[in-house]
Amino acid sequence: MTRGGTITNYFTVDVEDYFQVSAFERLADPQHWDRFECRVERNTGVILGLLEKHGISGTFFITGWIAERHPRLVQEITGAGHEIACHSYWHRKVYDLSPKEFREDTLRAKNILEDIVGAPICGYRAPSYSVTARSLWALDILAEMGFTYDSSIFPIHHDLYGMPGAPRFAYRLEKQGIHEYPPTTLKLGRYCLPIAGGGYFRLFPYWFSEWALGSINTREHKPFMFYVHPWEIDPQQPRMKSAGLKSRFRHYNNLEKTESRLDRLLHRFRFGPIAHHSTALDD
Repeated sequence: MTRGGTITNYFTVDVEDYFQVSAFERLADPQHWDRFECRVERNTGVILGLLEKHGISGTFFITGWIAERHPRLVQEITGAGHEIACHSYWHRKVYDLSPKEFREDTLRAKNILEDIVGAPICGYRAPSYSVTARSLWALDILAEMGFTYDSSIFPIHHDLYGMPGAPRFAYRLEKQGIHEYPPTTLKLGRYCLPIAGGGYFRLFPYWFSEWALGSINTREHKPFMFYVHPWEIDPQQPRMKSAGLKSRFRHYNNLEKTESRLDRLLHRFRFGPIAHHSTALDD
């Protein structure tokens, strides 16, 4: 197996099911999630298989709701050598919560995950990257709760998230004393193009994603942050037909291509979990 470059990038998975995404929150009330067909175990298993095939370990940001109902999945992930991190309990956007609600939600998820893995949970990623200018207070709460890093601030313009002008690569939040690991963007003049994974990985042609991500390594000499969701490799998932056109496009576009594209990407680049890098910023 040959991979280009010597830089180890970050491979991350946001472990949530198709009915938990923010785009469908008005169609799938969290109190009724148990009524939906749960496909996260099968889909996460496919990703675990790809990682094993390529000898790669990564970071899995898991919602507390999933962990509580599928503890064996969490054990399977950590047993395969991957890092476990927190992705909230209810997958609600941070800026829709009060500080009290955010603290309770995050603590609930953190405790569930720590009880399953028997070790501290050090990393957090907000649902829909919803740590924005109006929810920066969440970083103080994360630090108080013992998290050592966050991966929630996307340095782009977007209708649901983003902090334009924020640093593009990993940095230390001096006030909170924790590290921030932003999803990767490609600098085009004054504009930052999101290329970190997820819907962008499905939207752009594969050749462009590989070139853009590779340029982060070769031209900027930095590791890139990549993310994917288990439901993104599942074109057979039940459809939310009453969702809006934009939401349906964002969610269902090119689902049938994600698994093969991910296989190629894992062959092309070096990857590892965030935890293996997180002390480097202090050196």
